[in-house]
Amino acid sequence: MFRNLVLSIFILFFLSSCSQKFNQTLFSTKKPPQIESIISDKTIEYKILPNDRLKVELYKYPNISTSASNGILVSSDGNISLPLINSVHIGGLTQPDAIKLLENKFKKYLKYPHIYLEVLNKRCYVLGEVNSVGIINLDKENMTIIEAISFAKDFTVWALKDDVMVVSHDENNHIIIRRIDMTSFETLAKSNIIIKPNDIIYVKANRWKTYKIFTTNVLSPFTDISKILSPFLSIKYLWQTTPSY
Repeated sequence: MFRNLVLSIFILFFLSSCSQKFNQTLFSTKKPPQIESIISDKTIEYKILPNDRLKVELYKYPNISTSASNGILVSSDGNISLPLINSVHIGGLTQPDAIKLLENKFKKYLKYPHIYLEVLNKRCYVLGEVNSVGIINLDKENMTIIEAISFAKDFTVWALKDDVMVVSHDENNHIIIRRIDMTSFETLAKSNIIIKPNDIIYVKANRWKTYKIFTTNVLSPFTDISKILSPFLSIKYLWQTTPSY
């Protein structure tokens, strides 16, 4: 009876562990989107999007400037509202084009309206095998993937460094995946390693991490079984060692 109990518990835990899926990779699909291994974009001009927050400063007219901390919100239809010029559509414009448009609008009311414009919420996202997963603010015009990984406090020991994925969107909102070999100097020299706002950097786990997860899941039932059987074995041992009178 005791052997049957042990065998039943073992089979139950083994089947439960085998039923688990061990694929921990993100962005898996049978029909992958457009993939670019090597592209040659050297400069990236960010286009203002709905729900962006902008800092707009008029150097000689600080009372018209927006708040430095919160900025001004671009509406869902791509408009902003400013004193004197009211509503202006700047969605889809680059920062230099937006500056020219606003300066031309303000010229009707102000003398020499020199404008500084900055998008406050430009960011990228780092996921996977890095030491600090999360959001990275793009506080410079061109941030490289090496800088982004350094802000994420480097790779973990489980990182697959020769196939780092960068998920982006093109002008038509189509998904583009760039795959970058961070171990090859030649590949880094040829590849586009500039990170665009709203890019997702994903560092996959190597096979050793997958193996570790697999073995942990397979061996964990044996640990649970030993914990369950420990009281029974102790009772059996005490029963066998207790002298009879």
